[in-house]
Amino acid sequence: MNSNLGKLQTYPFEKLSQLLAGIAPRPGSSEIRLHVGEPRHATPAFIKEALVAGLDGLSNYPSTPGQPALRQAIAEWMKNRYALDDIDPGTGILPVNGTREALFSIIQAVVDPYRGHVPLVVCPNPFYQIYEGGAFLAGADPRYLNSRREDDFTFDYASLSDEEWHRVQLLIVCSPANPTGKVLDLDDWKRLFALSDRYGFVIASDECYSEIYFDEDRPPLGGLQAAKRLGRNYDRLVMLSSLSKRSNVPGMRSGFVAGDAAILGEYLRYRTYHGCAMSPVFQAASLAAWKDEAHVIANREQYRRKFAAVTPLLQDALDTAMPEAGFYLWAKTPIPDTDFARRLAAEENVYVLPGSFLARRAYGINPGAGHVRIALVAPFDECLEAAGRIQRFVARL
Repeated sequence: MNSNLGKLQTYPFEKLSQLLAGIAPRPGSSEIRLHVGEPRHATPAFIKEALVAGLDGLSNYPSTPGQPALRQAIAEWMKNRYALDDIDPGTGILPVNGTREALFSIIQAVVDPYRGHVPLVVCPNPFYQIYEGGAFLAGADPRYLNSRREDDFTFDYASLSDEEWHRVQLLIVCSPANPTGKVLDLDDWKRLFALSDRYGFVIASDECYSEIYFDEDRPPLGGLQAAKRLGRNYDRLVMLSSLSKRSNVPGMRSGFVAGDAAILGEYLRYRTYHGCAMSPVFQAASLAAWKDEAHVIANREQYRRKFAAVTPLLQDALDTAMPEAGFYLWAKTPIPDTDFARRLAAEENVYVLPGSFLARRAYGINPGAGHVRIALVAPFDECLEAAGRIQRFVARL
């Protein structure tokens, strides 16, 4: 077996299961699950109808580049969302089976472990664990850009030496960030592009939370959008987006990668061998989803209502604040995060995810320690009930 499999760490939700082992549900209290970032709003009916109408596609093998109509719909969406009118749907967009699959596979396609040194893949910390696992299985070592200061979730570019930057082949960012909700601004992108220009690495921008935000007049800045505003082309830059959060279809596993046509050409060749083309049935449903924005606006309103009601309640108990975007509250805990999560589950039947499970110890600290991630994905009444239980729990500490 591939020896790099031994480097993969236990997934956060497996760690949580181990942490909560032996806890019995509290009698008379319903379970409220806020630990998994799984959208739980209803899938729009028109997407289901498009899926059913596309069932005849089951009789055909899917093409790896995806249907031209789907790529065109994505290009139109990017033009409307990011003012990108120069994305060629034939060469600059690839449909993928969700950002998780694409993040893992594009790491395999980009990283070259045969250059006489161990390549590096740089990612945030805390982070989505696929970044790290994909790096290990591509024969690379991960490096983390967390600050050396606690409760500071900005990137510390000085944490890597010049020699290490020369070994970087891929840098992954997540904006809006999981779990902090931070959105990269134009100055952040300017710094990232300068580093990419100097050292020649590829930037992959994970933007799967881009459509969950709170001010309709201020959508989060995207990576390709930042490049265009700065007068750049898309060399060494790709972005990844998904329908899962935007359209409440996590089970459909549908998204896309867009950007540098040269990278996408080679990535398409990789995917042809990988055999991961999207089902024609899901392509039909995805086409319908990308062409409609009304359901996305309604979806944001549901999150806006929950955050407006829940955040003030939790601020009475925990050190937290509204995120810039996304559907997570990132809260500092008065006791160790693992103790907080275990006791909250045992005493109040509310499940949250310890922040230390989402990060690695680097430069002397685990930047996720002492925090929990609270996903406001449950229905409004459940989120409100959970906030009351968390208040009650903290008051007893």
